[in-house]
Amino acid sequence: MNFKSISFYLGLFCFPISILAFINILYSSYFDYFLSIESYLVTLFLTTLIGFGLYFYGRKSNKKINFIEQLVLIISIYVLVGFFVSIPYYLSNFKISFSSAFFEAISGVTGTGFSIFKNIKYLDPTLILWRSSSQWIGGLYFLIFLVTLFSNKSFNFKMTQLTYSGDSNFGSEESIKNSIFKLFIFYIVLSFIFLLLLNFSGVRLFNSLNLSMTLISSGGFLPADTLGDIIKSNTQKIVLIILLILSILNFYLLFNLFNKKKLNSHREDFYLIITLIVLILFIFFNNSDGLNIIIAVSSSLANSGITLISDQQNLNLYFLLITIIGGSLISNTSGIKLVRFYILIKITASEIIKLISPNSVNNKTIFNSGTKITDENIRISFLIFISFFLSLFILSSLLVIDEIGFERSFKLSILTLTNTVNSEMYSLQNFNFGNLLTSSKLSLIIFMIVGKIELISIFLIFKKIIFKE
Repeated sequence: MNFKSISFYLGLFCFPISILAFINILYSSYFDYFLSIESYLVTLFLTTLIGFGLYFYGRKSNKKINFIEQLVLIISIYVLVGFFVSIPYYLSNFKISFSSAFFEAISGVTGTGFSIFKNIKYLDPTLILWRSSSQWIGGLYFLIFLVTLFSNKSFNFKMTQLTYSGDSNFGSEESIKNSIFKLFIFYIVLSFIFLLLLNFSGVRLFNSLNLSMTLISSGGFLPADTLGDIIKSNTQKIVLIILLILSILNFYLLFNLFNKKKLNSHREDFYLIITLIVLILFIFFNNSDGLNIIIAVSSSLANSGITLISDQQNLNLYFLLITIIGGSLISNTSGIKLVRFYILIKITASEIIKLISPNSVNNKTIFNSGTKITDENIRISFLIFISFFLSLFILSSLLVIDEIGFERSFKLSILTLTNTVNSEMYSLQNFNFGNLLTSSKLSLIIFMIVGKIELISIFLIFKKIIFKE
């Protein structure tokens, strides 16, 4: 294991947290929130010190790391960044334990949105901004992982090659830097567009800023107790629907649209829109609640979970099943993903047709494009499908021990693995994470990370260690 190289990259990922801490220090100083400024100073000091320490420790090492080392790096980033993000929570006036602070931090970085805070309106505005920015930076990191690390051809279990992912030519260190730089710039530009659209719709600036960071990262943290405190008019609801749909689609769709490139490689996005329309129409047969239902369906498919509808028992299961689907392969959404469902259904249908008509010719392309579904794609899709439900079984079993009930354990496990916040549409809005046992919080922390990187990546690391490949 090339620990020096891992250390080098780990150090680089510390510095954006330093920038966020510095921004919060400026914000605290400008608006006279000096009560919490010390926690951000501590965070700035630690991230800078540890970041430079890790960077200089590994700067003279061989920068090339293999696929298993990349997975170890990703897990290490989530743990270390989670630790840094937890510092302001732990040092705040709310007197929470470190396990609760770390839980809140990982929930933010993974874009899940579970929170130990019950009354958001009483939080320090700097802490609200810190929560939202932790989602934003976590979303940026995950896109970097998708575009650079998870595109590794040795075992591409994210299967990003099946949909357009920008410049997939990472033959040199320079090309990787250019790709990350382009992604970073477009992520900032898109965040700014989200902010402007929300603000022009009448959402006040502070809420627009925080909500834009939540939406672009498919997160669940809100700057208020409920979404209804922020989104009130039909214009605001329509803007929210548009932004939720954008967060579902391939991150490079708008990028290619702005650059006037052909969109033939974005067939996945077309199928996602069709799926969304079908789901909305299906839900309307059960409850015609207008724009609120469209928001709920879009939010579930985007693995955000924020909603304007009240607790409706007859729709809980539908919304939970929608979260399992997830959005585009190149997005901040989690879940099994529509592409993998598509592959499994298409191959199953193909095998059935073969049995009925052995001489028939079957089309094995993805979304009727020029890209063919390989045996490896089928195998990985099946493994991801199995590993998701294996994770669901393990986490549900661990949570049941905490005596929170089977139904709530099952629902919470699905939301954890899809990195979706516990809101009214899942009947979990009053769930108190602060009362959970430390073992349950740790289980949720582990599986929030697993939900992002998927269980199969953990198996690969164990396989490497045990068999010493």
